[in-house]
Amino acid sequence: MSGEAENTVEKQGRCLCGKVTITAKHASNDVGACHCRMCRRWGGGPFMEIDCGAEVVIDGEDSVSVFDSSDWAERGFCKNCGTHLFYRLKQTGQHMVPVGLFEDSPSLEFKGQVFIDERPGYYEFANKTKNYTGAEIFAMFASS
Repeated sequence: MSGEAENTVEKQGRCLCGKVTITAKHASNDVGACHCRMCRRWGGGPFMEIDCGAEVVIDGEDSVSVFDSSDWAERGFCKNCGTHLFYRLKQTGQHMVPVGLFEDSPSLEFKGQVFIDERPGYYEFANKTKNYTGAEIFAMFASS
């Protein structure tokens, strides 16, 4: 889920303990949710994120640990407090950052859900969003 250029702003967020700060130069105001099994295992529920693009500055990198989670992506977290910091695409450096790292903002809007076909039956969001299956997402990335 990528934010459109006119819908981006600079945002700064931090982990729970404050040892890691993330500054995203072009963070989207569009919130997305990933329901894939890996994201749900990583965080215990859907991954609620904003696309922060590739222009991301991480202060406190000595407190960041990166897990190589697939052939195409890696996940970062704070070594001290365990806060999830990003899901990063290896090829482009695009960062999907948990929306909770940033201050709440009235400009944030829940826009889309991916891997909707992997969403378990025990929850469902009431928001009207664009929904994509895993196959649809992989097809979009393949055509990029």
